[in-house]
Amino acid sequence: MKFKHLILTAIVSLFIVNQNIHAQIKVMAAPGNMKMAAKAFSKTNNVPIADSTNIYNEMLNDESDDLMENHPAGDIYGDIWRSDKLNPYRVPVSSLPDSVSIDCSDFVMPVSTGRISSRFGPRRYRYHYGIDIALPAGSKVVSSFSGKVRIIDYEPRGYGKYVVVRHDNGLETVYAHLSAVTCRLNQRVKAGQELGLSGNTGRSTGPHLHFETRYVGNAFNPATIINFEAKTAYASNYTLTKRKNFGYQQVKAKSRQLAKYYKVRRGDNLTRIAARNGTTVSRLKSLNGLKSSSRIRAGQRLRIR
Repeated sequence: MKFKHLILTAIVSLFIVNQNIHAQIKVMAAPGNMKMAAKAFSKTNNVPIADSTNIYNEMLNDESDDLMENHPAGDIYGDIWRSDKLNPYRVPVSSLPDSVSIDCSDFVMPVSTGRISSRFGPRRYRYHYGIDIALPAGSKVVSSFSGKVRIIDYEPRGYGKYVVVRHDNGLETVYAHLSAVTCRLNQRVKAGQELGLSGNTGRSTGPHLHFETRYVGNAFNPATIINFEAKTAYASNYTLTKRKNFGYQQVKAKSRQLAKYYKVRRGDNLTRIAARNGTTVSRLKSLNGLKSSSRIRAGQRLRIR
């Protein structure tokens, strides 16, 4: 009799455990209604609501977990996949391999029309890390290569509405100043698939697409890999090199080392500052992005070389 009682107790215990596990699976299987499911589960099983919801949310939003998602070029990017920063990698050019082969066989121009209105390189007192293509607002913007959408964001004083795509070939491309975004975050896209519509959002002086090419966060001139006149890539397999594609960063570093600044004093003007420092007013305006109508004030720092 005692033995039968032990067997019956064991069977009942197994049944209760099975029911609890089944209830937990229901909670985890319904992320859309998770709070309600967790609440119902907690009433019958004495589990705190915060514990069941937070643990599940942490697991769902853990961007380092790559078990459920296959991110493009994960081996190159160390499985870093973030949607809050353009360059979360912080990999200096000196750490990049001397040359990298990039598969450009599926390349598609990001826009089918337009003209280059601004090129890659220094622009007055800041650097322009892409190529601007002027075209009517509302024009279709497509992904240049196959890959996955990593960022959809809005910068009112910068890119405006923009999209970043990580590609299977190891590159990332940026599409900025869009009037509308028509893709989804983490969406797989093919080369030529629509991402959004061109516009004039953010820091922009007219409707255009600002287009960037990057490798592990480091921008390089899109015109070195893309023939914008022919609307094709220069090679099906393009070789990216430190010297050819990222040499400009060494020039920038030398320029910063040679730069010299002057602190404006009370009563100063550009003519007086230029004469005192062996330069010209036009040079001061160029270095500091000043216009004829611009005024300088005491305490302001001006670059003089």
